[in-house]
Amino acid sequence: GVEVGPQPQGVARADVLDKMRKIVKHGLDFVQLFNEGKEFPLCTIEVFKIMEKVDYPRNKNGEIIAIIHPKLQDQDWQPLKNGDPLFLTLDGEVIPYQGNCTVYPTFINEAAYYEKKQAFVKTEKIKLTAKHLR
Repeated sequence: GVEVGPQPQGVARADVLDKMRKIVKHGLDFVQLFNEGKEFPLCTIEVFKIMEKVDYPRNKNGEIIAIIHPKLQDQDWQPLKNGDPLFLTLDGEVIPYQGNCTVYPTFINEAAYYEKKQAFVKTEKIKLTAKHLR
């Protein structure tokens, strides 16, 4: 499966559809070239590994008391460093990210994840090496 986003549920976006088509085409091109006997050299790629799911700040009754900060909104896969704005309380107070390393949030403020108590997912950028293929 291929999931390309972010995009709201029930919304068809031309730019996201175009990205999905390109990804599927590259995958099919690889399969065809592999089946034709093409050799592929060793390569290294950057990927994002899930670290943890992060909930919204809540009060003692479990009610959300802060929303995603505007500077974080729509910044999926972008670096988030210690001290960067993370949440904004309903009173206007900024809650900064407090972490000992740079992370790459994704699924930021996705409507489908509110019921799962998930404001975003923290990921780390790592490198994977694929062996030479014949």
